[in-house]
Amino acid sequence: MEKRKFRVITLIADIVILTMSFLFMIWTKPASLSSYLPTHIVFFIGLAIMWILVSMINGKMHRGKIMNFTSLFTRVLSSNIIAVSIITLLMYTLRDYDYSRTIVLGTSLLATVLELLLGSVYISYKKAVVQDYDEYDKYKIYKKPSEYDLVNGVNGNGINIDEPTEINPGILKAIEKECGAEMAKAVIKMTGRRITDHAAVLSTTTIFNIASLVEDRYNYIINLHKINDIKKLDDFIDAVNSKLESKGYFFCCVETKDQRKNRLLKKYPPVLNYIYYTFDFLIKRILPKLKFTRGIYMFLTRGENAVISRAEALGRLSRAGFIIKQESFIGNILCIEAIKVRDPLPKSENLYGPLIALYRVGREGKLIKVYKLRTMHPYSEYIQDYVYKLYDLQDGGKFKNDFRITSWGAVCRKIWLDELPMFINYFKGDMKLFGVRPLSQHYFELYRKDVQERRIKYKPGLIPPFYADMPEDLEEIQASELKYLDSYDKHPFFTDFRYFWKSMWNILFHKARSN
Repeated sequence: MEKRKFRVITLIADIVILTMSFLFMIWTKPASLSSYLPTHIVFFIGLAIMWILVSMINGKMHRGKIMNFTSLFTRVLSSNIIAVSIITLLMYTLRDYDYSRTIVLGTSLLATVLELLLGSVYISYKKAVVQDYDEYDKYKIYKKPSEYDLVNGVNGNGINIDEPTEINPGILKAIEKECGAEMAKAVIKMTGRRITDHAAVLSTTTIFNIASLVEDRYNYIINLHKINDIKKLDDFIDAVNSKLESKGYFFCCVETKDQRKNRLLKKYPPVLNYIYYTFDFLIKRILPKLKFTRGIYMFLTRGENAVISRAEALGRLSRAGFIIKQESFIGNILCIEAIKVRDPLPKSENLYGPLIALYRVGREGKLIKVYKLRTMHPYSEYIQDYVYKLYDLQDGGKFKNDFRITSWGAVCRKIWLDELPMFINYFKGDMKLFGVRPLSQHYFELYRKDVQERRIKYKPGLIPPFYADMPEDLEEIQASELKYLDSYDKHPFFTDFRYFWKSMWNILFHKARSN
């Protein structure tokens, strides 16, 4: 009863806030209500419907999921961004360009700010009793592990604690001078006896300082400056690769996006901290991702103190020819030790675009480009094997603790928004409506040899047999696909028809979703 009452109140509040924002933005226009209200009412109705639907699906109106400031901002921002994106996509599809951008964007932005302000006041008032919510125990169980938990749970600081740590005093002194005795001790604890006289210690953001190192090759390069401040980061890491011998080590550090968020929220008092973080999010994470605003971002920040996720930092190293040996948090900085195993791969041209093309194994084993909305941090595709090695697979065959998925991406997957661009593959003839899932090369190699040889005889599908059978692990997934293929060989049309509607039933009524 309490949860239903909470949903009704938040629903009414949402409609009122959205309506007030819409009318206020119209009022700011010279012609005011008489001109803009009749011409923009269709837009407002569409936005309101999508705003409410996405909010309900994403849990923005769910009392048990709005537990603190973090969950409030995550739910509100992700829900509102998705709703506006869908409406914008519909407007573009229908070629309806007559709406005022000030009203369209202004309504959404103002409503979001008002929701965050009122929500922050509510959370502040309820914070003392927030743990009495009925679903709090469930929330704690399913709460995403923090980066500290993930890193320290698998390969945290001290991996070389049993190794001798006597190193060249000059190198130790250089590290202490740059970052202090405590940090130096932690760095040595990570690197151990691998630091020899053929090591180089720097604190730099310029490629020149790497290229001008005296020796042609080193067995270890340590850069103590955060990679967040390096403007041409891919070129910088490639330069490090060229200065290392085969199996040489590279040590670097990064302030991850999660640690940056924690730092900013602790820096300012409640409510104000989230207002500041919202503007920081817009400037540091939205502007650089849009081509037409990237120049504004560079003008405001000069490319310094960039926001980099853990997945992106590891992915950039992997693209540049390194494998990750260990990670460790030293203070609020993530330190990474990587080993050079090959030359760098070509740099990605589309770093942050919303639409990405991923190579997947198609018919006859050929690699096809599968189009999707981006749901992972940039460069995530380079560390799939690393994530598998650390955390293995969860029930359903997805990667466990997959830190590569963004908050926005998780929501897109729940409502299938990320799958829509795959219809491009359908119309190109690379895929059919129903069939085995198109797999990455790494995931494909996890399958048994006989299943690999069988599944490449068929086109992959937009909807896989997984949603019809709901298998729980990799063996069950393979058995499900073989059962589908056996039936398809006998009755192609009837099999796809039956599997399609069974999948739709599970998706609509049994909450079958992609993680």
